[in-house]
Amino acid sequence: MKLYYTPGACSLAVHIALREAGLPFTLAKVDLATHKLAEPEHGSDDFYMVSPRGYVPLLQLDDGSRHTEAASLLQYVADLAPARALLPAAGTRERLEAVGWLTLVSTELHKVFSPWLWHKETAESTREACKAKVAMRFAELDKHLATRDFLAGKQFTVADAYCFAIVNWANILHMPLNPYPALQSYLSRVAARPKVQEALVAEGLARD
Repeated sequence: MKLYYTPGACSLAVHIALREAGLPFTLAKVDLATHKLAEPEHGSDDFYMVSPRGYVPLLQLDDGSRHTEAASLLQYVADLAPARALLPAAGTRERLEAVGWLTLVSTELHKVFSPWLWHKETAESTREACKAKVAMRFAELDKHLATRDFLAGKQFTVADAYCFAIVNWANILHMPLNPYPALQSYLSRVAARPKVQEALVAEGLARD
C-alpha cells in the first residue's frame, strides 16, 4: 500500500493506524499548498493526476485502486489487522461506541477546523463560531477523558489516532488547550506510543 500524506494533516491519523496495525506501506509526500508531489510519478508532480479530489489522505492499495476519506480508511486499516484490536469486533456495542467517536471527530472537529479556521479569507464571524463549537467539543472530550485512557475505554483505537491528529491542530492555530487538562494528558499519552512516535518522526513532526 502507498499512503499519500501531508505532514501534520488529517492523513497523520491513517499513517499512525498503518503503523499500529503493523502493515507494510510506503509514503508519498504531498504539498497541499501547491498540490504537488514531492517525488513525481509517471513524469508529473501534479497531485490532481493522482487524486482528482486533490486532498489527503489517499491510500493506494496493492491492486492499484485509490481511496480517500479518513474515517473510512481508518476502519479499513483496522479491519486488516484484527489481532491488533484497533477497532472492537463488528456488531458489538464496543464497536458502536468506537465508530461513534470516529464519526464525531470527522464531523464535529475535522470539518469545523477545516477549511474554515485555516483560510485567511474566512469571515471573522464564521471563525469565531467555529472556535466556539470546537471549544464546546474540547470541553466534552475533556470531561469524557477524565475517567478513561482512550475514547472508547482502556483500548487505543483508530478513533484515537484521528482525534490526536485533529486536536493537535489547535496548537498550530494557537488555540489554548490549558482549559482542558484531561485532554492534554490524553494527547501526551497518545503521543508517547512508540508507533505514534514513529509516524511523527517520519513526517518530520518530532525528532528521533
